[in-house]
Amino acid sequence: MALNDDIALLSTVSLFSDIGEDKLRLIAFGAERRKLQPGQLLFREGTAADCGFVVADGRFELSRKTRDGQTTQLGTAERGALLGELAMITAVDRSMTAIAPDHAEVIRINRPLFRRMLEEYPDIAGIVRRRIGDNLAALNQGLGSIAGRFAD
Repeated sequence: MALNDDIALLSTVSLFSDIGEDKLRLIAFGAERRKLQPGQLLFREGTAADCGFVVADGRFELSRKTRDGQTTQLGTAERGALLGELAMITAVDRSMTAIAPDHAEVIRINRPLFRRMLEEYPDIAGIVRRRIGDNLAALNQGLGSIAGRFAD
């Protein structure tokens, strides 16, 4: 795909939606495309993560192991989904497994590239900080709504 197509796709990702086209161009230029075959693993739960992936084409089935070792399906990630956004900022382990059931393609954004963007463009750091704060607030609200189920 052309660089302009990657920029257009990145602009649809909520984390990047407020970032200007010139900065998206730098991300798109520094990122790499990766094609996956049907049944190919993108990443496995529990492994070290050093990048985030934007789904460019196809979809990914997401799953996680339960405490008893069973696999539970979490859903799917389709075009425009960002997988592993925290891995672009800091060292974390993958919280799930992602497998391409059909042909798929991703844009891989590695941590050094994204951290360089944060250092060079403080406005991007502010956008990311707000996004993470919003995600934590939503998680906290969700936990609060189910907390009553576990009260004595």
